[in-house]
Amino acid sequence: MKKIFVAGHNGMAGSAIVRALQKDRKSTVITCTRNEVDLSNQQAVSNFFKQHQIDEVYLAAAKVGGILANNNYPAEFIYQNLLIEANIIHSAYQNQVEKLLFLGSSCIYPKFTSQPIKENSLLTGELEPTNEPYAIAKIAGIKLCESYNRQYSVDYRSVMPTNLYGINDNFHPENSHVLPALLRRFHEAKEKKLPSVTVWGSGTPMREFLYIDDMADACIHIMNLPKAEYQAKVLPMQSHINIGTGKDCSIKTLAETIAEIVGFDGEICWDTTKPDGAPRKLLDTSLLSGLGWTYSTELKDGIQKTYHWFLQNQDKFRK
Repeated sequence: MKKIFVAGHNGMAGSAIVRALQKDRKSTVITCTRNEVDLSNQQAVSNFFKQHQIDEVYLAAAKVGGILANNNYPAEFIYQNLLIEANIIHSAYQNQVEKLLFLGSSCIYPKFTSQPIKENSLLTGELEPTNEPYAIAKIAGIKLCESYNRQYSVDYRSVMPTNLYGINDNFHPENSHVLPALLRRFHEAKEKKLPSVTVWGSGTPMREFLYIDDMADACIHIMNLPKAEYQAKVLPMQSHINIGTGKDCSIKTLAETIAEIVGFDGEICWDTTKPDGAPRKLLDTSLLSGLGWTYSTELKDGIQKTYHWFLQNQDKFRK
């Protein structure tokens, strides 16, 4: 039976990959907590790989955070993420792991790039300064995979998901992403019977959102593609694949949809003194669709599933 190691299994992405893999009874899923293995410790990671005789790796472990955390702890973000990915990728190679999938982030792309964002826009312009250390570490992860492929003939692949949401998301009021933050705020406003909720910006920026279980499904699809089919679609030094829906919506539409699902019937006010960020951020997913995968969860359905999980897990989720 195939042994598959999912690094970062407690996070939103890693836990979704574990759920998807456990439906397939042909493999054994291996995980480890931070207390069991410090992924930033080279010797500890090496020992773990030797002990478990792993066949495949999904590398979803990372130190993550919002703008505030990225600004306050830039050294930690670049150092820890570089160590985690270097240790896992190198130990995988040393222990004859043939297949690995590295999960990046759409923040790897230049701040000012044409939309929708194609894979070949990587390294064509300057990054968003607020999370540059994190983005640089993620770019290094892609290049580690490509370099090991070129030198050692292994099969290490990379994917770049769009904005993710769903089960096990971070609902912290200050440092979570826009969708879970709005979901929590509208829920609390409904509970407190508040007459209005104020949202930052004008509501006009366009954003793309992908339900986390769809992302996991795409990751497994890409991992399981025959090597020849995958290599025919990518370049040795541009091998990452965007994962998204190929559709976007305005923050205004997002807020109205969340308010409707939560049952908040007050007024939504827009604080236009606050910044909007980039006017649009949408991934070009034509490469992925050419490889036979498209998303299945529409935004409204995904938000309903997320809100249901939120209500069931208010004592457990990351707040």
